[in-house]
Amino acid sequence: MAIAKLGVVVLDCPDPRALAGFYAGILGGTVEGEGEWVDLKVPEGQSLAFQEAPGHVPPKWPAPGDSQQFHLDLTVTDMDAAEKEILALGARPLDTEDRSRGWRVYADPAGHPFCLCAC
Repeated sequence: MAIAKLGVVVLDCPDPRALAGFYAGILGGTVEGEGEWVDLKVPEGQSLAFQEAPGHVPPKWPAPGDSQQFHLDLTVTDMDAAEKEILALGARPLDTEDRSRGWRVYADPAGHPFCLCAC
């Protein structure tokens, strides 16, 4: 029996509203809130929240001596089309070595790594 239910996944960042807008561009949904805490209500999915973290230092990827701490896997049906769209929104590629794999690694505008995964 579960002890708890997952409420929301929260990403620390310097600008919660801007990062919520970036992920809304990828996942759809509604950005709610202002200031230090902003929610992204995703249709038929898990909500994401964004918390202001002054002095935020993005994780390093790949870095054997440092942890990426956390990442999101986002499933897509067309990797190339999705890549064009997320790059236009401000994503940055982190891994361009092997384009034949079923996933590609990027950083969001605050530096959090995330993957596009073929479904």
